Amino acid sequence: MRIDLHTHSWISDGTDSPTRLVLNAQRAGLDVVALTDHDTLAGLDEAREAGRRIGVRVLGGVELSAIQDGTEVHLLGYGPRRNDPELNAELERLRVGRTERLPKMLAKLEALGMPLSLDEVRAQAKDSQTSLGRPHVADAMVARGYVANRDEAFERFLDRTGAAYVGRPAVPLAAGVDLLHHAGAAAVIAHPGIRGMAEVLTGTLLTQLRAEHGLDGIEVDYPLHDPQTRDLYQQLGSRLDLVRTGSSDYHGTGKTGHDLGSATTRASAFDELLRRIQAHGGQID
Repeated sequence: MRIDLHTHSWISDGTDSPTRLVLNAQRAGLDVVALTDHDTLAGLDEAREAGRRIGVRVLGGVELSAIQDGTEVHLLGYGPRRNDPELNAELERLRVGRTERLPKMLAKLEALGMPLSLDEVRAQAKDSQTSLGRPHVADAMVARGYVANRDEAFERFLDRTGAAYVGRPAVPLAAGVDLLHHAGAAAVIAHPGIRGMAEVLTGTLLTQLRAEHGLDGIEVDYPLHDPQTRDLYQQLGSRLDLVRTGSSDYHGTGKTGHDLGSATTRASAFDELLRRIQAHGGQID
């Protein structure tokens, strides 16, 4: 069984519709795929319907924007109840924050000699429910000819050290774990070894999150984790009784080197994740 538990559709910053993503998962030989768009659950019904039609199991999820000691970290929630009022209210707050920072970002780009309108950014969204963010600004920059591709836009201007970067609202990490559990989801730390996250996601912190907040898992096998990083988190996760997942972080053509199935989750780990979702009272079908 081949299982990929971290993917994005155009409802956030991927380039596939939820249906197309599931079709591409089938073509990649996947049996299970989780849709984990940033701060939104809006694509889950479409993805699940596509999965039922073509025989791919779709696990509902979300990638929650969190923060720890001033550093942005990401938290994957698997199996949330889609009608949970507290989770939906927080996701709405985060999406509004994403949109409200865009004028500040565009003002910085204009000062750098690269004017863009908000309408040009919105035009890069493929769906009315899309959660707008930096990738759509990057795509608008590409359309204007300011940069060659998303990667250049982020490397030169939009990444955390870039001249046009503007921060966004986020949930304190421990509170995010509690929020996901309250909505029935299993909470898994996403790609802990990238973009400075390892400096704040220490063994001490992960031990505390497991002991005091019931953190469920950690993403170990990931395209940007080297063998040493994977081994480190495999051992730490085993010691803390965390589910160790593997995922591609697929974004379609929006992110290179993250093909569907490029990192996968063991069937035994997936079964344990489902057990924890059920224990939290979440949705697994």
